[in-house]
Amino acid sequence: ECYVQNTAREYAKIYATEAEPLEGFGEVPEIIPIFLVHRPANNIPYATVEEELFGEFVKYSVRDGKEVNFLRRDSEAGQKCCTFQHWVYEKTNGNLLVTDLQGVGMKLTDVGIATLAKGYKGFKGNCSISFIEQFRALHQCNKYCEMLGLKSLRITHQKQRKATSMKSKNLPNSSTIKKTVLKKAREPRDFISSEH
Repeated sequence: ECYVQNTAREYAKIYATEAEPLEGFGEVPEIIPIFLVHRPANNIPYATVEEELFGEFVKYSVRDGKEVNFLRRDSEAGQKCCTFQHWVYEKTNGNLLVTDLQGVGMKLTDVGIATLAKGYKGFKGNCSISFIEQFRALHQCNKYCEMLGLKSLRITHQKQRKATSMKSKNLPNSSTIKKTVLKKAREPRDFISSEH
């Protein structure tokens, strides 16, 4: 839990250094640190500690990607969280996605990270790879994505789908290949030797 949240926090710091100087961008979401505390005298010797957040707790993005949260989409914090996800996705070439963004205002906690099956630079997330696929398919860019010059995922996703469908149209499937081979083997002219 600490490793995931603090890894996401490091990405958020880099995001902030790129976004904050942009005119009109304003405040940037911050992922608060979480600490592991050793308590040898307790029955449960380890605990996590983090800053207490006061105010309305909002889920800007959810782990499974199935819920559409209007506060996420319409609020400034929600839009900036979506942009942060897009920024991380682009910076890691689609290998990593910070998800489950939630908190109070611009202070976020209890985040998750999804990585491709092989992980990313030795790091494996705690969320399914399907979150990356869902994000790629569902993300809608906003003005903050544009301010950072992020590429639209819709165009990229559509190109990938077209390329995949074209490949499947152009390549015969294995049953077609088997039928062709079997048909040729039965024809007698294939067995007649040439006089050359």
